[in-house]
Amino acid sequence: MKKAGILNRQLSGALAELGHGDGVLVCDAGMPVPDGPRVVDLAFRAGVPSFAEVLDGLLAELVVEGATAAAEVREANAACATLLDLRLPALELVPHKRLKELSAGARLIVRTGEARPYANVLLRCGVFF
Repeated sequence: MKKAGILNRQLSGALAELGHGDGVLVCDAGMPVPDGPRVVDLAFRAGVPSFAEVLDGLLAELVVEGATAAAEVREANAACATLLDLRLPALELVPHKRLKELSAGARLIVRTGEARPYANVLLRCGVFF
């Protein structure tokens, strides 16, 4: 058994399969999950695990070269907007409808227990060299 890092075997395995340019959607419990991408559902109950906890765990494991979130997060969820700005300084903002369209092309969707609106971000994997 792993001592550190992500212990969830489905998530750990899915992350190991990602390559350069692959998308990972980290989403709240209310985000529509499209058919197609692999889904790892971590939601246990409302707020558990939080979007921040899952995002921080993923950022510790992945090289991220870009990220996209819904522009609506600025007005509807200031705490999440601040978190995204701190963790992902080159964040691109698009309309929520566009984020949902882009999420269909993600390779992996990680669903959190977050129950606040627009706590979603699409990460684009980079390479470590």
